[in-house]
Amino acid sequence: MFDKLAVVGATGAVGTLILRLLQERKVPYKSMKFLASGRSAGKSIMFNGQSIVVDELKPEAFEGIQLVIASTPDDVARDFVPEAVQRGCVVVDESGYWRMNPTVPLVIPEVNAEEIRKHQGIISSPNCSTTQLVVALKPLHDYGKVKRVVVSTYQATSGAGLAGTRDLFNGTKAALANETYQMETFPYPIAFNCIPQIGSEKERGYTSEELKLLYETRKILGDDSILVCPTAVRVPVSNCHSESICVQTEKKISVEKAKELFASMPGVVIMDDLSKKEYPMPWNCHDKDEVYVGRIREDNSAENSLAFWCVSDNLRKGAATNAVQIAEWIQKNL
Repeated sequence: MFDKLAVVGATGAVGTLILRLLQERKVPYKSMKFLASGRSAGKSIMFNGQSIVVDELKPEAFEGIQLVIASTPDDVARDFVPEAVQRGCVVVDESGYWRMNPTVPLVIPEVNAEEIRKHQGIISSPNCSTTQLVVALKPLHDYGKVKRVVVSTYQATSGAGLAGTRDLFNGTKAALANETYQMETFPYPIAFNCIPQIGSEKERGYTSEELKLLYETRKILGDDSILVCPTAVRVPVSNCHSESICVQTEKKISVEKAKELFASMPGVVIMDDLSKKEYPMPWNCHDKDEVYVGRIREDNSAENSLAFWCVSDNLRKGAATNAVQIAEWIQKNL
């Protein structure tokens, strides 16, 4: 049992879900502390039947805390995570700031939980689109060694925060009423549209979101030889990211073997019967913790290659659930 547990960003979209999961999964603790920015400090949150006042995020707020689960922007994580570690906290960090630091384990518990043992105070949780991709790739990589991945993402507006979802809902209402709407988050209307840029422009024409799929996948699977060609697209869906994936392996994997491998992978659910129109969609994967795969078939364009479709709730497994699972692993094993 954790003596003292803190959640940073407790009032945000992911933070709110972390609190819900801590209660649903009955993560044991003796005392709980909620931290957030100054504008949220002073608010009260009901948690396990108790009203807890949110404290302002300051370095001294980490005194006496054993474990921190943090969901903050990168600049906040940059400034405050070291302050927590300096005060003896172990931090499970949701931001992107620490993920590629070579001293920080980047962890999906179903894939590489043992990396947690190497932590020096910080354990990083991957990007949401990377998480579902790597969970699906893991059994294929263990059996046939992944050589190359072509992945196109269809990412929900909730991945851009509460304002992103407001853009979808309010923008859709405005479009249907033939009215104008000033977007809060996206550079173009997201209603009835797809935006083929998520993140800032980086090298070779790729965006920051796309490069996360490359570098985080390699780090988590422990193989820098894996080639990844990513395209990240924002779509007018409120929640759950979808991915179209083509994966080439050194050893041929038949469709039947792939289904066997997926079925044996913790956290993966197969939903694949084209004749019955059964496949994963945001509509039937919302508010679930698993990674769903379907449309599993041979890729006719390359040797030893499979194509499949993958859907997961980006706020749950892609963020909150993964962080809580890391906390549970720490509690049981360290």
